[in-house]
Amino acid sequence: MADLNTVLTDLRAEGDAVDALVAGLEPQRWATATPARGWTVAHQIGHLAWTDRASLMAVTDADAFAASLEQAWANPTGFVDEGAEIEAARPPAELLADWRAGRDALADALAAVPAGVKLPWYGPPMSAMSMATARLMETWAHGRDVAEALGAVIAPTNRLRAIAHLGVRTRDFAYAVNELAPPAEEFRVELAAPEGGEVWTWGSPDAAQRVAGPAYDFCLLVTQRAHRDDLALTAVGPAAEAWLGIAQVFAGPPGAGRERKADA
Repeated sequence: MADLNTVLTDLRAEGDAVDALVAGLEPQRWATATPARGWTVAHQIGHLAWTDRASLMAVTDADAFAASLEQAWANPTGFVDEGAEIEAARPPAELLADWRAGRDALADALAAVPAGVKLPWYGPPMSAMSMATARLMETWAHGRDVAEALGAVIAPTNRLRAIAHLGVRTRDFAYAVNELAPPAEEFRVELAAPEGGEVWTWGSPDAAQRVAGPAYDFCLLVTQRAHRDDLALTAVGPAAEAWLGIAQVFAGPPGAGRERKADA
């Protein structure tokens, strides 16, 4: 697994890739609907800006973050959407400038967190590495929504490795949020990297339950940006197949996922 500096470098690069999609966008196109129901391009970028700001607060101002946490618990199912709605109403140029400043400040702050320090969050406390990986995952996932809305393409890169790792590590979480008991046995996961021909692996080579396919497709699955039937992922064993039906890397209740392309 990569170190913190590598993940932060990837986080900056992923932010720049999404930024390039909207940097020259006419103001009216920020209102373009994205695949996330009710969310426009402005909502997607607003959510990233809002969450980066909350993350920076968790790193630099624990008291302010504690107050934010109390507000979140007052509206646990709606505070994320509320934040995106408020951000989306801002002038696009102002929102974009704030997102740029916020994501740079967050990367710098995370780089300075001492080893072993746990940062507060809306869920369990996180290390700087975990927070950086979560921000990379969210930036990538919401960037897919923006790209799809605008008819653009962001080519997959090996920055997906940390997201794929998070997807594997959150297997038991996906079972828990669906009120299911996670399997006791280890799974084998083999994913083809987007660049260089490498295969990334997790778990014992002898595991009976197995998942394989492109890392890009796996990351789309665990971020619920595509339906299982639209992806080139294979599962061996009933437990592995069941996991692919509920896999979820992001916090919160079970996601609704995306419709199959044939049904859309």
